[in-house]
Amino acid sequence: MGQGFTDISATGWVARAPAGWRPYLLLARLDRPIGIWLLFLPGAWGILLPRVAWGDTLRLAMLFAVGSVVMRAAGCVVNDMWDRDLDRKVARTAGRPLAAGAVSMRGAAVFLGVLLLAGLLVLLQLNRLCWALGVGSLVLVALYPLAKRVTWWPQLVMGFTFGFGAPMGYAAAAGRIDAACVALYGAAIFWDLGFDTIYGFQDIEDDALIGVRSTSRRFAHMPRRFIAASYAACVGCLILAGRAAGVGLAFSLLLIPAAALMAWQVARLDPASPASCLLLFRLNRETGLAVAAALLAARL
Repeated sequence: MGQGFTDISATGWVARAPAGWRPYLLLARLDRPIGIWLLFLPGAWGILLPRVAWGDTLRLAMLFAVGSVVMRAAGCVVNDMWDRDLDRKVARTAGRPLAAGAVSMRGAAVFLGVLLLAGLLVLLQLNRLCWALGVGSLVLVALYPLAKRVTWWPQLVMGFTFGFGAPMGYAAAAGRIDAACVALYGAAIFWDLGFDTIYGFQDIEDDALIGVRSTSRRFAHMPRRFIAASYAACVGCLILAGRAAGVGLAFSLLLIPAAALMAWQVARLDPASPASCLLLFRLNRETGLAVAAALLAARL
């Protein structure tokens, strides 16, 4: 394995939880809320873009916040159930509860069932179009862990999966799927492709040793150009979404801070430094919030 780098954080509030809970909290990645943010923010974009009443906007944002916590946790459980054998061979992931034997497969399956039930209760608060989309999202969640075994583009598959909050949020707010929704989904996909490729640089040596594919490995010879192209496509799709939704010029100008944060990530990228890649990856919370702020300001 690599040099022992890990992003697991078993200290802080997790360390103060009851001992029997801690492995499940780590399995759900609740020690690292960045994933919740990155799942929630495309949904927030989708809720804000159609400019529905403020009361509906707040209600949907609260539901999507709860749903993001639950479904991100469910996705992590599914991922770790698929990958437990691979995780043991990668320095960053060897300490994950399933890989380390702290949680059994049976325990993980029961935990997953509870999470999916909670997710269903949230989904039932939305409209019927969202019900259909929600079923489709489960297929993506189940298949994403297989992508790294069959394609060099698992980060793109992750983009379709994590970015699915954008059409879900839009459908929940507007009650329809249209050109603005499709463009916004495209933005979320390209955004995820960029930041997950940065994230993947943490494992590039171990992935090469065990034969796991990734865009991080595929474009290791041109990392900045690939990340820049992904983020440029994200910004382009956001501009198209704004134009289709009738908030064109104002929204485009308001996107400058978000675009600057993406450019900063490209400029500071060091694929050979796992800790630096993790910091840049986490900067995407602020990037996604900047996009949400632009949408919010555009509707005022």
